[in-house]
Amino acid sequence: MSQPFAPQSPAPLSALENAAEFLPRHVGIDAADEAQMLAVIGEASRRALIESIVPRSIARSRAMDLPPPVTEAAALAELRALAARNRVLKSFIGQGYYGTHTPGVIQRNILENPAWYTAYTPYQSEISQGRMEALVNFQTMVCDLTGMPIANASMLDEATAAAEAMALAKRSVKSASERFIVAGDAHPQTIEVIRTRAAPLGIDVVLAQSAAEWDAALAGDYFAVLAQYPASSGRIDDLRADVQKVHARQAALIVAADLLALTLLSPPGEWGADIVVGSSQRFGMPMGAGGPHAAYMACRDAFKRSLPGRLVGVSVDAHGRPAYRLALQTREQHIRREKATSNICTAQALPAVIASMYAVYHGPAGLRRIALRVASYTAILAKGLEQLGAPLHAQDCFDTLVLRTGDATRSLAARALQWGANLRVCDENWLCISLDETTTRADVELLWRIFAGDARDLPAFDAFEPGVEPLIPTALRRRSSYLTHPVFNTHHSETGMLRYLRALADKDLALDRSMIPLGSCTMKLNATSEMIPITWPEFAGVHPFAPADQLQGYYELDAQLRAWLCQATGYAGVSLQPNAGSQGEYAGLLAIRAWHRARGQGQRTVCLIPSSAHGTNPASAQMAGMQVVVSACDARGNVDLADLQAQCERHSANLAAVMITYPSTHGVFETQVKELCALVHRHGGLVYVDGANMNALVGVAAPGEFGGDVSHLNLHKTFCIPHGGGGPGVGPVCVVQDLVPYLPGHATAGIAGGVGAVSAAPLGNAAVLPISWMYCRMMGAEGLRAATESAILSANYVSARLKAHYPTLYASANGHVAHECILDLRPLKESSGVLAEDVAKRLIDYGFHAPTLSFPVPNTLMVEPTESETLSELDRFIDAMIAIRAEIRQIETGIWPRDDNPLKNAPHTAESLLCADWQRPYSRETAAYPVASLRKNKYWSPVGRVDNLWGERNLSCSCIPVSDYA
Repeated sequence: MSQPFAPQSPAPLSALENAAEFLPRHVGIDAADEAQMLAVIGEASRRALIESIVPRSIARSRAMDLPPPVTEAAALAELRALAARNRVLKSFIGQGYYGTHTPGVIQRNILENPAWYTAYTPYQSEISQGRMEALVNFQTMVCDLTGMPIANASMLDEATAAAEAMALAKRSVKSASERFIVAGDAHPQTIEVIRTRAAPLGIDVVLAQSAAEWDAALAGDYFAVLAQYPASSGRIDDLRADVQKVHARQAALIVAADLLALTLLSPPGEWGADIVVGSSQRFGMPMGAGGPHAAYMACRDAFKRSLPGRLVGVSVDAHGRPAYRLALQTREQHIRREKATSNICTAQALPAVIASMYAVYHGPAGLRRIALRVASYTAILAKGLEQLGAPLHAQDCFDTLVLRTGDATRSLAARALQWGANLRVCDENWLCISLDETTTRADVELLWRIFAGDARDLPAFDAFEPGVEPLIPTALRRRSSYLTHPVFNTHHSETGMLRYLRALADKDLALDRSMIPLGSCTMKLNATSEMIPITWPEFAGVHPFAPADQLQGYYELDAQLRAWLCQATGYAGVSLQPNAGSQGEYAGLLAIRAWHRARGQGQRTVCLIPSSAHGTNPASAQMAGMQVVVSACDARGNVDLADLQAQCERHSANLAAVMITYPSTHGVFETQVKELCALVHRHGGLVYVDGANMNALVGVAAPGEFGGDVSHLNLHKTFCIPHGGGGPGVGPVCVVQDLVPYLPGHATAGIAGGVGAVSAAPLGNAAVLPISWMYCRMMGAEGLRAATESAILSANYVSARLKAHYPTLYASANGHVAHECILDLRPLKESSGVLAEDVAKRLIDYGFHAPTLSFPVPNTLMVEPTESETLSELDRFIDAMIAIRAEIRQIETGIWPRDDNPLKNAPHTAESLLCADWQRPYSRETAAYPVASLRKNKYWSPVGRVDNLWGERNLSCSCIPVSDYA
């Protein structure tokens, strides 16, 4: 389609005219730009370009059936009506989700600030110092509160963190047992996710429902045990004696702990726990029907090199100053593949930043004050219930009371609903009540009224308040200090906090400053109108396990978005429960295994994966209990069909699936993908099409039409949920009709499914789904197709303009690429000593985040411009790359030494340029202002090049002592 995006005729209020309000705001290229770019590429029209790139054999047979697009204002109004169908009651459900107050300075300046939410995962250390400092604060906060020596930079949710802890224990302890003991009073959603994760790994999960069963289980055989602290029903168990029993079995003790409670409770690290997991949700993140929330994991020092997830460490830069970097990267799936510690690719960085800043803002005294208030109100509530004769089960607790209500259980819960409150119905005989930071005196009195009925006088709150003592056992009260670092004891005024957040954001490069040309990561516009709804109370204030009639707006949004994604992918069914692309992969592979087993072919466990595949593919397959077999790629980066056929024939009886990425990881539309799918199907296997590159397919081709059986999508790539510095994400799993019965269920929420829950909440990261809903609603079918075609156009323009300077490594027969291109820098090592990493660091001096470095081919740069960038910004990036190539020629001709030039010394800090003694063979001006435009708009790297090896040799993952800055 070579026509401009806006309609030429002024048809009044037509669907296309409505779309014209948003479409040109999302797509950065107009008709004049398009003509200029096509001339450089050598194609007559955008339609001709697309038809020359996308194989005609897979082109969509029909357009997507989506509602006509509407304006931003109309979409927001429509979504408001959906949100209004949710009922926001006062929830006393607990179960891992609590009301919390998000400080306004944090909501406005982090959650709603594109400087934070459009940032990418901090793989490029020098331009990520601000967000990494915030994540180090998170790690330090977790270590201090849990009493453990090391913590990672967040997990996906508490339930999956517990499942990851199970896997960490299995590979770390000496016990050879296959049994995992779980306390029955852990959160039910945690138990469910653990069971899902354990089944394909052959782990036997044993549930200890009573104290007697727990004691008996600890006397038996197992490799690890997990207990909730406090328990899901509120009880505080003294686990100190159990540590010795567990360690005597050469097993690990895992504790799922409440961070707020740990300000008052003896931390697990002080009495010998091996791994501690939990959620930071109540540190400022709204419940949001279940997510996104940053879970945490902390562990013994001996386990640190097997610790899953991301870990921010401290190193030094080229000038010997402290600097942050991602540490121990050899653990991650993009390097270790099927031998990775987990398949976690997306963490929950933005919620982790919010939780850490909640601790920074309140400080240790403020957190303790909040916790004491919750515990005191719980004690007052208990006294009043006792006075009313309510059947309160006496126990030590922090914030949750349990009542044996027998036949009155349902009527009490119904009365609570009538008066605007949700209680937790544990079963037919028990109710639980959980209080939180938002609980008021009026809430306590409401709870008394629910149990008293209308005819009785209520207890007097003021009579209980003086001298009230929390119901925490003396032996388990915390006596150690925490959050002693100055960062947690400095920024308590709003002015101070505001300036601290601004100082951190100013250190970083995010999408609000410049193009982020990362290949395979799709850093596109996250429009403000898409972001507005996530903080609406009707979406933010809903408990994930509230009665279903309170989540009708969410259910309708979920259903509409799933239907639209089915249209985009050509599949029959979708689940939005997976809260990361890696989780979507895992859920899809579980569905494939379940389908084979249902057909009596449980022996089918071989998963063929091309050597070029994303690292999460083999890691996910291993987690799903599959045997990974690598198939070859040819010289052009395509799947080697001859080798694949040989592998299919060799493993025909046991073939479960083939996982491919389409377009390929090499940025090319492979022409024989339909033949590939048919080949796999002939041998009884299913085809998994990784949806990481869906930004090249939406509206143009559909995996469910050309032979795919399962795909996952990345809503944080193709459908505009921002990356947030490394999360949140949503990774829907999409399947053909035969596999719909095997999508994830959620028994805790009463949702049937063919496999168990893969995430803690039934709707996954529900609170960010409005972002993708808004995107689809404002773009419509033609708009989404235009976005895809514009992304492909932009990538080919970059490739064409740079081909004389950096050849594109892989392309189709006519020289075109898909939505990304791999620039081949390998010859530069021989001619100049310059590596792709040097070019990446020099780009920082030009004000750019680097493209994807050395993936999928070492010493290359993979560029994905996306449809959102303007032509002027594309040209600015291209001009920077050309200027850097000219600098490399200065090295090749001997003008600059191989070991002392602007690329090897990049990035250049302002401080280094202002030193009195400048001894470089190039000028300060060359270092700072290699192109004239930088004089008006210059990003200064806050640190010099970070020394990765120093950081590995001197591992430190908590806040830097203030003295180190001197």
